[in-house]
Amino acid sequence: MRRGGPSVLGIVLAGGEGKRLMPLTADRAKPAVTFGGTYRLVDFVLSNLVNADVLRICVLTQYKSHSLDRHITTTWRMSSLLGNYVTPVPAQQRLGPRWYLGSADALLQSLNLVNDEQPEYVAVFGADHVYRMDPRQMLQQHIEGGAGVTVAGIRVPRTESSAFGVIKPGSDGQTIETFLEKPADPPGLPDAPDTVFASMGNYIFSTKTLIESLHRDAEDDDSLHDMGGSILPQLTARGEAQLYDFGTNHVPGETRSDRGYWRDVGTLDAYYDAHMDLIAERPAFNLFNRNWPIYTHSNQLSPARFNAGGMASESIISAGCLIRGQVTRSVLSPGVRVDPGAVVQGSILHDNVIIGRGAVVRGAVLDKNVEVPPGATIGVNPERDGELYTVSKGGVIALGKGQLVT
Repeated sequence: MRRGGPSVLGIVLAGGEGKRLMPLTADRAKPAVTFGGTYRLVDFVLSNLVNADVLRICVLTQYKSHSLDRHITTTWRMSSLLGNYVTPVPAQQRLGPRWYLGSADALLQSLNLVNDEQPEYVAVFGADHVYRMDPRQMLQQHIEGGAGVTVAGIRVPRTESSAFGVIKPGSDGQTIETFLEKPADPPGLPDAPDTVFASMGNYIFSTKTLIESLHRDAEDDDSLHDMGGSILPQLTARGEAQLYDFGTNHVPGETRSDRGYWRDVGTLDAYYDAHMDLIAERPAFNLFNRNWPIYTHSNQLSPARFNAGGMASESIISAGCLIRGQVTRSVLSPGVRVDPGAVVQGSILHDNVIIGRGAVVRGAVLDKNVEVPPGATIGVNPERDGELYTVSKGGVIALGKGQLVT
């Protein structure tokens, strides 16, 4: 935080493999995956922290981190004069020649970052969710509540609980009574029996509590060494954990339709659906909020062009695109080319994708540098698509970086 406020170090956990987002993660870490045309997933958490004046941030990386490291170092340049920074931190193997055993072990092996800064509080946030949030409001509750850790929670249907860490609040609505990691059948909330509080993967720790809990966890040979599976149950049992209800968070410029939006885009279907949320007349997530901007790197490209009768509707078209065919309900990253007679419907096209003359692409996610030959089809023949490409449970067709189309 800025001078005069509490000192906060931001630590972003960005080391996951992202297997469920294959083939988009075949050559990059999940937080480096493109989203919304021009952004990377990591840009959302970093923008939230920076907008809230958390200006010293370490991003812990591990798997396939080159493009993520490059994006952070070229995009997120803070004022060195003021001592501010966003820096990628690779697995340091400070406790021996091994990778991180889990998210808690990643923090344990990175405690030198905390010791160097000596902050009062540490904000430990996940790197691969799409949302807007003002962490200052969560920090204020943490300070006033006097807890060792505050966990951001969002209400989700109880039927989805097996995908999340589930928080059961106590009678005061704030103290965490139980923390269950991905339970099959947890109890619902008193005021909404079909709803539970899911952990968003965002935590604010008092520094002493974080250090002590990580060392206790390291001494437990039976531990999973994971934040949700180990640290939070440990602190909950000690009465040191409290809930922050994300539903009470407000950011400047929010609209009625996008207030409280949060999406875990860990699967192809969730990734696709989150893109569809962007393109409605009243989008469920509004990228045009200038009062709480999402920052990213912008290449020096010409504006998008529409020639030869090309047209687009209900779509996001990035700079450098050349549209000479028809595009509907789609998100196009920079440098995409859609040739005459081509049709793109309900699709997400990453950088420099080429859709040849007369080709048809429907319900697909095409990673960068994919070239669809003239007359080829994707999303027209389900049986053929299933033989050639990755197809999600929901029917989204995905092609990896530079994958050949026949």
